[in-house]
Amino acid sequence: MSKLTALSISIAVLGGIWAFLALGPLAGFVLVWAGFIAWACFFHTGADMPALQKTIVGMSYGAVIAGIALLLATTNPLSIPGAVGPAIYIAVTVFFLVIVARFELLSVVPANVYGYAATAAFGLQTANAGSALTMNMTNPVLIVILSTILGAVFGLLSAKLAAAIEKKA
Repeated sequence: MSKLTALSISIAVLGGIWAFLALGPLAGFVLVWAGFIAWACFFHTGADMPALQKTIVGMSYGAVIAGIALLLATTNPLSIPGAVGPAIYIAVTVFFLVIVARFELLSVVPANVYGYAATAAFGLQTANAGSALTMNMTNPVLIVILSTILGAVFGLLSAKLAAAIEKKA
């Protein structure tokens, strides 16, 4: 069996399991789409143990930085009027997504951006999303980080399952 076919089968099976978990027993704790972003990030980062680490650390870092941006945008501590305030807070925080790339675990800038984007999207476009300061499962940072961890682990599992399928066939 080709590597592509084995990977397709692996991702289809585990993708269905992930979707069931995220939309069923883990609903409210994880986001199906954020897990799939982490899964894809794992593969484009190399689909190995360093990729797992960089995906989890980078996306989690991005989620934390987005949480800071959400907090700044909603509290507007500098009292900057209109849409200028959030734009400035975003500009300042996204600077930190890239400047940290000299550190090995944060060297995959897209991972950092995916975590930031997922958190900002969930925080800004979900009516019941809580504050980045709440310590419960309405906190967009916590939800994205948990989704990231599980999605990246599912990526690792799908790579291992695909290798086993390919070898067996």
